[in-house]
Amino acid sequence: MSSWLQPAHLVYFLLFGIPAILVLWVIPLGIVCRKAGFSPWLTLLNCIPFGNTVLLYLLALADWKRRPMFVPNPAAEPGTEQTMAKPGPQVVTREV
Repeated sequence: MSSWLQPAHLVYFLLFGIPAILVLWVIPLGIVCRKAGFSPWLTLLNCIPFGNTVLLYLLALADWKRRPMFVPNPAAEPGTEQTMAKPGPQVVTREV
């Protein structure tokens, strides 16, 4: 019977486990934090116990600095004549 505490298993975890965690968890969370207007370094909260819960609530309850992806007419205010000018197909724009 082999033990999971042998040095070979630790080496395999360091070579394959940690890069897999980075690719599957930390990098996408860094992208989400950046898109929300926060520092991508906040994803390091996942390395401490209950840090992922803190990060989840921080992202959920904070005001994001980005606009929605698709805005029917971003220049017009709601309720003005520009938004109700003429019926027909609306052009959907995306801010970059």
